Amino acid sequence: MSELVRLSISLEESLCEKLEKLVKDSGYVNRSEYIRDMIRNRIVESQWDEASEVVATITLVYNHAQRELSEKLTDIQHKSHHHVLASTHIHLSHEICAEMIMVKGEASGIRALADCLRSQKGVLHSGLTMSSTGSNLH
Repeated sequence: MSELVRLSISLEESLCEKLEKLVKDSGYVNRSEYIRDMIRNRIVESQWDEASEVVATITLVYNHAQRELSEKLTDIQHKSHHHVLASTHIHLSHEICAEMIMVKGEASGIRALADCLRSQKGVLHSGLTMSSTGSNLH
């Protein structure tokens, strides 16, 4: 385990009260754990704009009845097979499907893949959730 360093910060009372509420509402045991996670989140976000390797989930909600959409989405994933780790397809209704695609690679390549998938006619909504591979977080 790495050595701990103690820090002291100064906050306005109202900001400190908001921090305490965030810590309590989020279920953290203490402020230190909460602040460590906030710092890690900022580190991860900064990696998204770099050439860093990231892991991400692309979520698509789409109308499978849209002509040739399923084939296009599959074809795009095959062309990016070096990024795609796994995908899960579920049926939300008779016409609407959701697909979650787990990907890994350079942040810019992952963003480009997500943009390509979301721009297909018939995709109703998409989301990209990028994270770190964890190598720079400890």
